[in-house]
Amino acid sequence: MGDGNSRGISGGNNNSNSNRPEWLQQYDLIGKIGEGTYGLVFLAKIKSNRSKSIAIKKFKQSKDGDGVSPTAIREIMLLREINHENVVKLVNVHINHVDMSLYLAFDYAEHDLYEIIRHHRDKVNQAINPYTVKALLWQLLNGLNYLHSNWIIHRDLKPSNILVMGEGEEQGVVKIADFGLARIYQAPLKPLSENGVVVTIWYRAPELLLGAKHYTSAVVGCIFAELLTLKPLFQGQEVKATPNPFQLDQLDKIFRVLGHPTQEKWPTLVNLPHWHSDLQHIQGHKYDSTGLYSVVHLSPKSPAYDLLSKMLEYVALSF
Repeated sequence: MGDGNSRGISGGNNNSNSNRPEWLQQYDLIGKIGEGTYGLVFLAKIKSNRSKSIAIKKFKQSKDGDGVSPTAIREIMLLREINHENVVKLVNVHINHVDMSLYLAFDYAEHDLYEIIRHHRDKVNQAINPYTVKALLWQLLNGLNYLHSNWIIHRDLKPSNILVMGEGEEQGVVKIADFGLARIYQAPLKPLSENGVVVTIWYRAPELLLGAKHYTSAVVGCIFAELLTLKPLFQGQEVKATPNPFQLDQLDKIFRVLGHPTQEKWPTLVNLPHWHSDLQHIQGHKYDSTGLYSVVHLSPKSPAYDLLSKMLEYVALSF
């Protein structure tokens, strides 16, 4: 990225290197590589070590325009305490005092699982090698085990938030990223707020879709299946008309693959708000048996299917 485009990261209107904030002068900016609800991400090189690539995440200011975004503060607090090979590494934190914008510097990862899945689906039209899937999944579980062992729950796991390092010493290493929705959790579990929503809808657990105010750390099964099939396992149409609306289509997509939940397998099912209030809609399309093996094209007797089916079992929460 040339200096003419660096204003998005420096916050200034003068394009001269000498007028950049002092902290920014240690980097050579290459270009913008991402954009989301939180802000922008830029690729940079450290001038003192040109072989070192850095991703600089610029946060938007808080909605009320007063100070730093709570999302950014939460991410910084968690990442400063985390140190694991399968979790993204926070290199530095910078503040631009001109507009009080906040920047987080991370080790740069060239790929993410969403990109890898899309490449195999749209460009090479070929499944990901089973050994690669196994390596990616093991590293993801290794990182999650570390987080959960330290009472951290990510709450927004999806392929685009799971990075994979490119060329260099860590080539092929998985890094769990984007901790803006992450929380410290405890036993007993704290409930969600009245309109609290966690996890992108295609990866949201059925108990949350049915109105539960508690959630667990289980979500990896959806990602495992997506690595196998190259498409989201439960690709429902999200309803956004009201705060926390009932997501019937998403539940239908889950029940179609995993079968309809029963009180025998899930005794606390009847305690979930939407199970009562929307029972007629839910029972409208009842699927008695699982169709998972036909979706993921695995033999029901294979170890991979056994693992995936256990990851996707309906689990009753104890409140």
